[in-house]
Amino acid sequence: MTPTTTSASRRWSALALIVTAQFMVILDVAIVNVALPSIKSDLGFSATSLQWVVSAYAILFGGALLLGGRLADLVGRRRLFVVGLLVFSASSLLCGLAWSEASLIAFRALQGLGGALLAPAALSLLVTSFAEGRERNLALGIYGAASGSGAAVGVLLGGLLTSYLSWSWIFFINVPVGIAAALLAPVLLRESRPDLGHRHFDLMGATTVTGGLMLFVYALTRGTNHGWSTPETLSLLAASVALIGAFLVIELRSPWPLLPLRIFRSRALSTANGAMAILGAVTFSEFFVLALYLQEVLHYSAVQSGVAFVGFALTVVVVSNLAQVVVGRVGVRTTLTAGLLMSAASVAYLTRLPVDGRYFWDLFPAFVLGGAGLGLAFVPVTIASLAGVSRADAGIASGLVNTSRQIGGAIGIAATTAIASSATSHFDGAPVGSAAALDHGFQTALYVLTALLVLGAALTGTLLRTPAQAPVAELRASESRPVSEAA
Repeated sequence: MTPTTTSASRRWSALALIVTAQFMVILDVAIVNVALPSIKSDLGFSATSLQWVVSAYAILFGGALLLGGRLADLVGRRRLFVVGLLVFSASSLLCGLAWSEASLIAFRALQGLGGALLAPAALSLLVTSFAEGRERNLALGIYGAASGSGAAVGVLLGGLLTSYLSWSWIFFINVPVGIAAALLAPVLLRESRPDLGHRHFDLMGATTVTGGLMLFVYALTRGTNHGWSTPETLSLLAASVALIGAFLVIELRSPWPLLPLRIFRSRALSTANGAMAILGAVTFSEFFVLALYLQEVLHYSAVQSGVAFVGFALTVVVVSNLAQVVVGRVGVRTTLTAGLLMSAASVAYLTRLPVDGRYFWDLFPAFVLGGAGLGLAFVPVTIASLAGVSRADAGIASGLVNTSRQIGGAIGIAATTAIASSATSHFDGAPVGSAAALDHGFQTALYVLTALLVLGAALTGTLLRTPAQAPVAELRASESRPVSEAA
């Protein structure tokens, strides 16, 4: 076997490890949804506090992603990847052993922190392992399949584990996977740390943006339950805006910024992150709404709800792996716009969900179309968000696109919950809490998600322009420069 073949083999083995880790993190966003009724019963959660099983993870994950991205650039991407895996695995074990409301919420927050360290390191390792062009697009197609299908598979796996074992196993399953990945990382992954010319860390920037994003997600979650006009909610929103504003001022003045604002000069990166925020909002919200519809309106069991998403998950996996071919033929902008429009058509079909819905008529066609749309969208949006980014900024760009997805998802779930709850409570055709009232609320939320996807398609269709790809020879040469990379 030649050195080139060995190097290629190592890259694809590394990709398998990176994708496994990414899949595990995305899976955990959705896997708890169908287990929530069991968790509520076993640990004595109230109806209002139950959402924190999801929100605690989202707040730490979304809030700390930029921090994780820059730490990956400073301390080494492989090193932070391993640390993230170990934190994620340990917190997953603790989640499964949780004995109370407070303990599970605290351990879920720690799990979110582990994900925030792991996810940007994983994506930046992928970017620095594959040259921009066909190889990287193929790798991102596989990565996109994991990202796009994670939520659907999470609902399926959560239903199976909860029904046949217990809700604790939705967390225990991460432990052997995470430990095995941490042990394999030094074998399969090369350390990657760009030569930034310094090792200074933007502590004030990290503090303000992490605090601001966490407060923002918390304010959205609180506003959904306690009202948007309450003094507490408004104060939290004002504080989050102030912290994020302070972060921008700090970044403009800092000689070593956490998030170099110059990267937003790339219209491709800015537009792609906007599209990713929309995809995150729709994906998280759609699975949340549909899981509730299946269980509260159609009265599916946990395992039935999980199996219902098989068509969606399989379609995402298949189409994501074909998407890189489509991108090569028609380009990033056309592929992404088509994916968003297909997703919009799928959600629009779901707005007619009846109280007595039939799976193969009312849900399955939309699941297949929606899976194809997400499969087409996730790959080009990831390519666009990283196109033309220098190796020195790979970690922060990876953290940024993951942040866009998580913050978009947090905003989406908060807004969707508020819209569905308001529509349900104002429905005149049936008592509040009845299947008909709940169904009306879910339909209203799906109308909003449809409009959001159409807006995303319009923005990408008119604004997205990806920079020309750097020649492969130039990229290969850059890999040989002294960037502190060791086997």
